[in-house]
Amino acid sequence: MNAPIEVRLIAPSGYPHDMAVATRGCDWLRAHGYHVANPEVLDRRHQRFGGTDDERLADLHGIGMGAPGALTLAVRGGYGMARLLPRIDFDRIAAQARRAATPIVGHSDFTAFQLAYLARAGGISLAGPMLLADFGAEPVDPYMWRHFEGLLRASSYTVDIDAPQEGGQPFSGEVAGTLWGGNLAMLCSLLGTPYLPQVDGGILFLEDVNEPPYRVERMLLQLEQAGVLGAQRAILLGDFSSYRVSDYDNGYDLPAVVAYLRERLPVPILTGLPFGHCTHKLTLPVGGQGVLRASADGFTLTMSGHPLLVGAA
Repeated sequence: MNAPIEVRLIAPSGYPHDMAVATRGCDWLRAHGYHVANPEVLDRRHQRFGGTDDERLADLHGIGMGAPGALTLAVRGGYGMARLLPRIDFDRIAAQARRAATPIVGHSDFTAFQLAYLARAGGISLAGPMLLADFGAEPVDPYMWRHFEGLLRASSYTVDIDAPQEGGQPFSGEVAGTLWGGNLAMLCSLLGTPYLPQVDGGILFLEDVNEPPYRVERMLLQLEQAGVLGAQRAILLGDFSSYRVSDYDNGYDLPAVVAYLRERLPVPILTGLPFGHCTHKLTLPVGGQGVLRASADGFTLTMSGHPLLVGAA
């Protein structure tokens, strides 16, 4: 029988809103071949954060210092990463993670770390599930679990996305480049800072939650006007959930935003990527390589160059 894979939890943003959910997530991981090495991190509280700034910084600087091959997993998102960015030694973390073969996984507010890690040290991490929202869910989504394990155990991993495009297929063909992105609001917050990677010819994936269409459009236009969107080979839009429109919007919704941007940009914009603040999500490498093949019925994404679990190939 294979030894359990060690999971080292980090809480660089918020703390667990419900300890029963956190316990359930730890129990689920244990039942599926993982050993949670440091559950005590779940007990930390400081204001709205999962610990003081120093404690949360120590979480990040401890990446790669556990058992060889240990998986680093963010507890949750929320807010707090922006306070830490100037103090993080990204080169140190990258060296430790490479030496220990440590995959680093999270999303939401953790996007700020992932993009800064790529920008400052060339570090590749994984935009994917977190302890509370995903492994603590009832039930745990089988699609999420299958593709999480699948990506972590294969040096090249392909997913087929059934996602016919509203308003017709704007792009049919193949593009390749650096796969990068994450939470839209977090990416916009890094514009003009040294923590946003300068990726040309990439495949940019984006998601967000609780943002009405006009705010999504405003952020996307900010990225366009800053030259980010036009520098990509393709843009993949994931889950934009839990927003409301009003009578005042008068038919202006998220599909209208997408249609407007498709008229403005020469870059293909595809919707329907299963990723974001949703249970049904892929795990995607931030800084890995992607090959995108689009057709009338959806698209295929092949990912490579990402960290693997020890012993996987």
